[in-house]
Amino acid sequence: MQSSAHKMLKIAKVLKSNGTEGEIVISFLGILPEDIDTTEPVFIFFDGLPVPFYFESLVKKGNKKAIARMTGIRTLADADEISGADIYADEENLDIEYDEDDLSFLTGWKLADSEGNVKGSITGFLDIPENPCLEVLSAEKNEVLVPVHEDLIINIDDEREMLVMRIPDGLFPSA
Repeated sequence: MQSSAHKMLKIAKVLKSNGTEGEIVISFLGILPEDIDTTEPVFIFFDGLPVPFYFESLVKKGNKKAIARMTGIRTLADADEISGADIYADEENLDIEYDEDDLSFLTGWKLADSEGNVKGSITGFLDIPENPCLEVLSAEKNEVLVPVHEDLIINIDDEREMLVMRIPDGLFPSA
């Protein structure tokens, strides 16, 4: 019996609309625009259900961004409706290797300390030479930069989308 459950990986985020014809600006997370197979569907969740879309065009802008046109997105209103949405792909349709130094795939995950206390949501990754940092929105709604180094990472839990780290003292307020 074949399993119909496929693992969806977050591969990009819709940043904003671009123009009035339904084009969007997207930022890729942990992969590059050229890693995308435009013959395979990508998914955006609506009401908890994955809705398939296909890239009709994908024009790379810089290293991690692209201007895209997707099936079913034809107007500024359509593009604005998906602005801020995460884009997922079926893991089976991806043939990519993640850059071990690029932790942008953690965007949207939770950050927990070594005792399992959730400190906030990871909102971005800053690849600062010799000092990479995670951008974290704390439970108190403060933006916190958390330095990241392999020695500080305790666990990367793909199932729960949770990064567990030894977090340096003083970054988050004490409870």
